[in-house]
Amino acid sequence: MNPDVVQTALAAPPGSFSLLALFWQAHIVVKIVMIGLVIASVWCWAIIIDKTLLFARFARQLDSFENVFWSGQSLEQLYQQVSAREAHGMAALFVAAMREWKRTYESGVKTLQGLGARIDRVMDVTLAREVDRLERRLLVLATVGSAAPFIGLFGTVWGIMSAFQAIAASKNTNLAVVAPGIAEALFATALGLLAAIPAVMFYNKFASQVTRLTIRMEGFSDEFAAILSRQIDERSAA
Repeated sequence: MNPDVVQTALAAPPGSFSLLALFWQAHIVVKIVMIGLVIASVWCWAIIIDKTLLFARFARQLDSFENVFWSGQSLEQLYQQVSAREAHGMAALFVAAMREWKRTYESGVKTLQGLGARIDRVMDVTLAREVDRLERRLLVLATVGSAAPFIGLFGTVWGIMSAFQAIAASKNTNLAVVAPGIAEALFATALGLLAAIPAVMFYNKFASQVTRLTIRMEGFSDEFAAILSRQIDERSAA
């Protein structure tokens, strides 16, 4: 089937203001801008849904581990339970610190000097890895939120230029002739805002959640480092 025939069949008659008609009547450059903005919007919503589920699951994992950790269970038993599966959040910090602790004692070293510093370093590295996991793909939301309005504006400017050229060629300034072309051009700006507004709102929301979760993990890291430091001092004095 001839593509031109299909496009002609799908296109609405001149003067129609339906969204599909505005797309088909737009200049090819404006069409490319519109398609790009729609793809960006879908991509952003996919990230938003994925991150919403991730942060909810991550918060539940923190709550669950904190309840178990402060329940009075021995560190060795908790380590065996947690290390048997993939750990994230506070559990990952705990496993990293305990692994360094056990590696030091199992190596048969005669001095514990530097163990506390090594535990702090491994927990810092693990914390950075967990934060990076939380922040992954947030840059996409920030980029779309800042760039989409300008991309839509570019499509609008190009569309208005094409509309003015058509007006000049037809030598007709009737509003019924001018309005469709301007509407097509403004449709690109509307799509840009449609992609940008949710991206900015959810980026700010997720950035705030990352900060709160990071503070919780840093607090646990400091508390657990203090617990291990006391045990190191006690064993060194024995």
